[in-house]
Amino acid sequence: MLIFPAIDIINGNVVRLTRGDYDSVKKYLLAPVQAIEQFIAAGANNVHIVDLDGARSGKADNATVIEDLVKRYSINVEVGGGIRTEEQIKKYLDCGVGSVILGTVAIKNPDFVEEMCDKYGEKISVGVDAKGGKVAVSGWEEETSVDSVQFCKNLQNIGVKHIIYTDISKDGCLHGTNLDIYKVLCQTLSIKITASGGITYLEELQKLSQMKIYAAIVGKAIYEGRLDLRQAIEAAR
Repeated sequence: MLIFPAIDIINGNVVRLTRGDYDSVKKYLLAPVQAIEQFIAAGANNVHIVDLDGARSGKADNATVIEDLVKRYSINVEVGGGIRTEEQIKKYLDCGVGSVILGTVAIKNPDFVEEMCDKYGEKISVGVDAKGGKVAVSGWEEETSVDSVQFCKNLQNIGVKHIIYTDISKDGCLHGTNLDIYKVLCQTLSIKITASGGITYLEELQKLSQMKIYAAIVGKAIYEGRLDLRQAIEAAR
C-alpha cells in the first residue's frame, strides 16, 4: 500500500480542516515547499495536494503554487480541487502531475468524467467525499442525496480506475478512520481505492494494507506529531 502525505492549500498556505469545515481552518507555520521537503526527507515518494480554495470556487485558484512544487521536486503528485475542465486537467498533466482528482464534476457531469477517463486513463482519479454515507461536493459544503457506495459502483461502470474515498465525519479529528467503509468498498469494487480521512494510528495502516487498499492519505496526524511519516510508510509495506 502506498502512503500519500497531504498538503491542503488555502491562499498559498498549508492548512488542515476538521470535518471539512472551512470555519475550523488550522494554518501551519510552514509553506507548501517546506512541507513537501519534509515529506521527501522522511522517505515519501508520493504526495496528495488539494487546492481547497479551488474546491470551493470551482477554479484552480492555487494552480501556480502547485505547478511550482511539481516542477521543482521529483515526487509523484496527485492534485485535486477545482479541476472541472479538460483545459485544467491538461495544464496539470503537462507540468508533470501524476494524476488529477475530479470531485464535484463527477456528480454534476458524469459524461465529462467518462470522456476524461477514456482519454487519460489512470491519470484520472475521482474523489468521493461522504457525509453520513451520502456524497458531498463543492468543497464538502453541498450535501447530496446520492449514496456514496452506489456512486462508487457507478464510477467503476463508466471507466474510473481509481477512487479516493473520504469519510468527512472522521477527517481532521485524530480519532481514527472508518475502516468499515473500506471493507465494504473492497468487497464491492475491483478498482484502486485510496483511504482518506482521520487516519491516525499505525494499526489502521496495517489493517488497510491487509485489505489490499491501494493507498492511504495521511494529513493532520503527521502535522500534529501523532503519526511518524517514516514509520507510516514502513507500516504500509
